Amino acid sequence: MTKTIKVALAGAGAFGTKHLDAIKLIDGVEAISVIGRDMEKTREVAAKYGIAHVTDDLAESLALPELDAVILCTPTQMHAAQTIQCLQAGKHVQVEIPLADSLAGAEEVVALQKKTGLVAMVGHTRRFNPSHQYVNQQIAAGKFNIQQMDVQTYFFRRTNTNALGQARSWTDHLLWHHAAHTVDLFAYQCGSPIVQANAIQGPIHPVLGIAMDMSIQLKAANGAICTLSLSFNNDGPLGTFFRYIGDSATYIARYDDLFTGKDEKIDVSQVAVSMNGIELQDPRRPRTQ
Repeated sequence: MTKTIKVALAGAGAFGTKHLDAIKLIDGVEAISVIGRDMEKTREVAAKYGIAHVTDDLAESLALPELDAVILCTPTQMHAAQTIQCLQAGKHVQVEIPLADSLAGAEEVVALQKKTGLVAMVGHTRRFNPSHQYVNQQIAAGKFNIQQMDVQTYFFRRTNTNALGQARSWTDHLLWHHAAHTVDLFAYQCGSPIVQANAIQGPIHPVLGIAMDMSIQLKAANGAICTLSLSFNNDGPLGTFFRYIGDSATYIARYDDLFTGKDEKIDVSQVAVSMNGIELQDPRRPRTQ
């Protein structure tokens, strides 16, 4: 009989609950603990998903003998230290993007992962979205090669709130929390390391202390380029939209939906066993790819 994987979630905010939704869809995986700063909100989330153990201390969850793995959806500045804490406790860990807010922190995590042999995975959710998997399969089959990715990441976020409109205890950031997904996806889809990067940012918000607009250019070793525009000032359609311009086709990805360059919808429902990119990414059985 296959053992059920027991998982703890640290950070029960807007994205943390998406992981709990995904875990409910995965056979052989169970969330048994939730860790959060605001105990009232954390208890509400735990009650909604039928999770008995609630705490504001990651160490308390790591001490649970039945625990196998942890998903970290906590503020960026905590990622490296908490990932190290999980690995030192002998637990597998998935940490939301980015792995760390410094090169030294990331290198420390990598060194410890190699020493322990445990899984230390960064949440590269975009890779698993069916729309991007379709493009990846075209690339793998030799039918499509990327010349350029043109990406727009636009939100209207002039206050410190999350995707649910709730107040955050930390500040969102265009580079760490949004650009990181595109940088990873570009390298993944090109199958080639990024060798050049340019970035400029707009004015710093007087209250939030972050740049509200940013532009990034990337170039891969194989010659492909990526142009990324990001804004928290956009009062219009929200989200991230990807245009893949290649040698044989153009694809436009809007979340899980995919279209040709002429806006003809492509059926991606059979690309993977699920349309839930988070489910396909999270602790999973061989049935998923």
